Amino acid sequence: MARWLRSLVGALLLLEGAAALSFLHHRYEEMVQALFRVQSQCPYVTRIYSIGRSVEGRHLYVLEFSDYPGIHEPLEPEFKYVGNMHGNEVLGRELLLQLSEFLCEEYRRGNERITRLIHDTRIHIMPSMNPDGYEVAAKQGPDGNGYLTGRNNANGVDLNRNFPDLNTFMYYSGEISGPNHHIPLPDNWKSQVEPETLAVIQWISSYNFVLSANLHGGAVVANYPYDKSQDQRFRSHRRTVNTPTPDDRLFQKLAKTYSYAHGWMHRGWNCGDYFADGITNGASWYSLSKGMQDFNYLYTNCFEITLELSCNKFPPEEDLERQWMANREALVAFIEEVHQGIKGMVSDENNNGIAGAVISVQGISHDITSGNMGDYFRLLLPGTYTVTASAEGYQPQTITTTVGPAAPSLVHFQLKQDVVRKLPERKNSGTRMNNKALHKKVVPRATHWGTRR
Repeated sequence: MARWLRSLVGALLLLEGAAALSFLHHRYEEMVQALFRVQSQCPYVTRIYSIGRSVEGRHLYVLEFSDYPGIHEPLEPEFKYVGNMHGNEVLGRELLLQLSEFLCEEYRRGNERITRLIHDTRIHIMPSMNPDGYEVAAKQGPDGNGYLTGRNNANGVDLNRNFPDLNTFMYYSGEISGPNHHIPLPDNWKSQVEPETLAVIQWISSYNFVLSANLHGGAVVANYPYDKSQDQRFRSHRRTVNTPTPDDRLFQKLAKTYSYAHGWMHRGWNCGDYFADGITNGASWYSLSKGMQDFNYLYTNCFEITLELSCNKFPPEEDLERQWMANREALVAFIEEVHQGIKGMVSDENNNGIAGAVISVQGISHDITSGNMGDYFRLLLPGTYTVTASAEGYQPQTITTTVGPAAPSLVHFQLKQDVVRKLPERKNSGTRMNNKALHKKVVPRATHWGTRR
C-alpha cells in the first residue's frame, strides 16, 4: 500500500506544471539537435558525450544528467537507458528524447522529485544504439515499414545477437561450480562484434552501472534475465523454459515497477499476447543468444531489463503523445529503483578505497565488485542479509544488515591487510633467503572497471 501511495504522489509531482513537448519522429540530425538543445537549456546538470561511431560513421551519443556532469561521485549510483538497438523499433528512441526534455524542463521548474533524482543519481541516456538502421527504417516511414526493415545495423547484423555468449560459458562452468558473474571475455571477442556492440561493451566497462533498461518494440511487456535457456542446445527454438537468475525475485520486482507504472502494460493482454502482470522471464518467452541484457548481468555489476513498449514497431506521430503519457511515470519510477538495497565504501585501514573488492550476499550466488573509488552498490529486496567484502591481500569482513523498502542501507567495510607469515627455514639449506624475499608483495586486486529483443 505504501509503495502505491508513493507512486501516486510521485505521479502527481510530475503532472504539476508538466511542460509541453513536441511529438515528432527525429532523423539522426534532428535527434542530435534535440540532444544539444537540452544540453544548452540545462548546461549545469547535463553533458553530451559519444561512446563511438556506427558502421556508417554516425556518433552514438549519450546525454548525461547529474549535479556534477562528467564526474562519478562516491556512493552516487550510475543508471542508463538504451534505445533503438533495433533500428526499426523507434518508440524507445522518441521516448528517451522526450524524457531528456522532460527532466531538463522539470529541473528548471524546481520539481522536487526530479531535482532529487538528478542530484542523487548519475543518469545516462542513449536514444539510439543503431542510428544507421533507423535511417533505413525512417525512409519507408510508419506506413510502408516492413517488420524487419532497418532492424539490423549497416552490416546486416542484429545487435541484440552480437554480444559475446557468456551464458554458454556460465552454464558449463556452473556444472563445475564456476562463476556466474564477471565472466571474462574470450581473447578474440573484438573481432566477433560490430562497431556499435564494441562501443557499448567498452562503455559499460568504463562506468560502474548499477541498473539499466533496453527499450524495444513489437510487444508490450517488461522482460528480465535470463534471455537464453540453459537447455537451448537440446531444444527446438520454439520450445521455452523459465531460466531464472540468482536474483530472480529482484528482477521480477524491477519489471513490475515499470509495468505497473505504465498505462496498460500491467494488464497483461497486449498485442495478442498475455503476460501476467505485464512481465516475463526472457527464456520463458523465447530463448535468445548473445543478447545485451544477459551480457550486462554476467559481465558487469549492472542489472538490465528489456522493455517492449509498443505493438507497432514504428508508430505514427499522432500516437507518440499517448505513448509518452503511458510511459512517463514508468520511465522515472524505474530510475528511482537504483536507490534500493545496500551501498557503501570498501576501504583499507588508512581509509583508501579498494577497487575491485568482491561483495557477496549469502544465499544469492551472484557477486558484484566495488568501483574505482571503492564504492559499491548491491540491489536487494527488503530483508536481512549477511554480506561479505573480500579483496586480494586483505582479510574478508562479514556484516549482517537489514534492508528497508525505501532508501538503500549504508554498509561500509574496512578491510585489514593479510599478515604475511615468515616461511620456516629449511634445515641444512645451502643458502639462506633474505627476509625481503620471504614476503609476498601485497597488491590490491586490479579493478574490473578499466578505461527480435
